Amino acid sequence: MSKTSDLPFWLRPSGLVIVVGLLTALKLFAAANAYIVEDEAYYRIWGLYPALSYYDHPPMIGWWVTAGQALFGDTVFGLRAIVVLSGVIGSLALWRTATILFDARTAGWAVLFLNTSLMIGIGGILATPDAPSVVFWGLTFWALAELTVSKNPNWWLVVGLMAGLGLLSKYSLLFLGAGIVLWLVWVPDARRWWMTWELWAGGALALLCFSPVLYWNHTHEWVSFYKQFGRAGSSGYTTKYIFEFLGAFVGLLNPLIALLAACGAAILYKTFRARDAAASLVVLTTLPFLAYLCYHALHSRVQANWSAPLFPAFAIMAAVFIASLRGDQARWRKVAMTGVGVGILVAILVQVHAVYPVTGQLARKDPTFQLRGWQEIGTSLNELAEQEQAAFLLTTSYGLNGQADFLMKDRLPVFQTTERIRYIMMPDPDETLFQKPGLYITEKRRNKAGDLERAFDTVEELAVLERKVKGVPLEELLVYRVEGRKGPVFEPLSVE
Repeated sequence: MSKTSDLPFWLRPSGLVIVVGLLTALKLFAAANAYIVEDEAYYRIWGLYPALSYYDHPPMIGWWVTAGQALFGDTVFGLRAIVVLSGVIGSLALWRTATILFDARTAGWAVLFLNTSLMIGIGGILATPDAPSVVFWGLTFWALAELTVSKNPNWWLVVGLMAGLGLLSKYSLLFLGAGIVLWLVWVPDARRWWMTWELWAGGALALLCFSPVLYWNHTHEWVSFYKQFGRAGSSGYTTKYIFEFLGAFVGLLNPLIALLAACGAAILYKTFRARDAAASLVVLTTLPFLAYLCYHALHSRVQANWSAPLFPAFAIMAAVFIASLRGDQARWRKVAMTGVGVGILVAILVQVHAVYPVTGQLARKDPTFQLRGWQEIGTSLNELAEQEQAAFLLTTSYGLNGQADFLMKDRLPVFQTTERIRYIMMPDPDETLFQKPGLYITEKRRNKAGDLERAFDTVEELAVLERKVKGVPLEELLVYRVEGRKGPVFEPLSVE
């Protein structure tokens, strides 16, 4: 067992505080100054209308946004503040987990690897459900580690609470529950817990935390469950997406760290076969979700962010390998330091680029393209609204609806005419509003202006707005004038 006094400065708690603190300061800067992406704009609306659950996901990110808005106003920083600060909690939980399961050296490397993974280092500012799911997955794993080491059954209550909060964040936490069951079956010393009331009380506590989501789904025909779980395996097998998923996973973990994690997984597998409690905990709490993602990738595309909750475990795997090295294996430490250095450098470049674009020549291939050009679009929309004396703005996609709602806040009400189940937590609009002139905005590639002719006598194209970065076009947005309501504006509410 390594002591912190024997470690290099950057692996000691004081060194880690400096590294994580500086990276967090960078994230706070980017969170306050980089514009929001479409999904964040959508979740901002959740924050304005807190509910027990929502069509797409459980409610935790909406509640976090509500808290941020209460503290910092309906601003970009208010949207993201809790998310950025949650990363500090995740790092602390990871350090404690790796320390008690392995040693201080492993813990130090794990924290460095997690914070320099591209997913966490760059994506750690985005207000999406992945942020709370990563934190509560990590906190659940920490409570399990405390249980494993202390043998105190009361930790099951903490496990249940953290897992329940995780289920309020994203349904992927169900796979962590499956991993816990596998661990309880696989490790002989863990089987004792089946006979303790604390285990079952922890499970009941998790279910109690999750009950708002269950109740909401019960009253809405289980629509959220159908949406999230109905797509897995819904099409035939294909190899089209599996390599895309694996490539994205390795890339976002950081390729050098991914290489070290593979080596660490091999080490853990040896002790896992011997049913070691610590190694089995890392392997079995990771395996069900990883297997599901691979299965899903054999049917359809896996979004790169879905795997985010697995990153702390893979950081531990990489750290286990590096911490096990002897003095004559210094080349692997160079690989580790290079991976950390590259991760920090890329994080700095991308966060600064998100605020101050270096170039626009990459256009839509730039990973920050979703952030660009929206303020100019907002200025143009306000001018058109004033010119046409518009009373409302309509859209037909949730991402554009979120962006438009933020751009036009306190000026013009914005409504998505389709997928009304997404907005069931909001009060119904005053129907008399649509007797007045209004605007409709859409991406050119998704134009549904013709569908509005069922609702309005006049659907007239007014302008083509171009979203740009440094003069380079990203996409065209079409704006129409609508007037003379003659039928229903919204599509019928559907839970299909």
